[in-house]
Amino acid sequence: MEPWLDERRALAEDLRRIVGSRVLDPLDILFGEDDLFGVSDSERLRERLEAKSRAWADVLFGEDDQKAAYLAIRLVSALYPSDAPFDPPAGWWGTPLGKAVARRAGHPSASAVPVSVTAAMLGITRQGVHDLVRRGKLDRDPDGAITTASIHARLSSRGKRPASSRGRS
Repeated sequence: MEPWLDERRALAEDLRRIVGSRVLDPLDILFGEDDLFGVSDSERLRERLEAKSRAWADVLFGEDDQKAAYLAIRLVSALYPSDAPFDPPAGWWGTPLGKAVARRAGHPSASAVPVSVTAAMLGITRQGVHDLVRRGKLDRDPDGAITTASIHARLSSRGKRPASSRGRS
C-alpha cells in the first residue's frame, strides 16, 4: 500500500474525529434528541462529516497549493477559535492535521517559531533543526527563531509526491 494512501486515510480519520468532537458532539448536547437535530439528523450530519473528511483530506493532499493552504487555514480557524494567535502545543504538529497544516500552509499565525516548535513541525529532533540551520536549509529571524517560511518551504519540497503516484487514490 502507498504511504500517501495511509497518510490520507489517517488525515481523514483525524478530521472526522476532531470535527465530530468539537462541532457535532456539542450540537448533540445542546439540541438533544427531541429538538432540531433528532437522532436521524445527527446521523445524517455524521455521515456528511465522513464524506467531507475524505474530501478535505483529498484537497490537503492534492495538487492545488492555494486551495490546500486556504482549506488548512479555514480548518484551523473553525476548529481552534480564539482571540489570541493560533499557538498549538508542539505535539499538535505531529498529528495528521498538524502535519497537513504545516506542509500546506506553514504556521498560520507566526512568522518565526522556536527550535522546539520547528522540530515538532518537521518531525525531527532539535539537534536536527540546528544541523539544518548550520547547513543553510532553514533560516533564522533577527531574534534567532526559525522562520516559518523556511520551514514551510522545506516541508513543501519534501511533501511532493513522485510523478508516478500523482492522481492515484
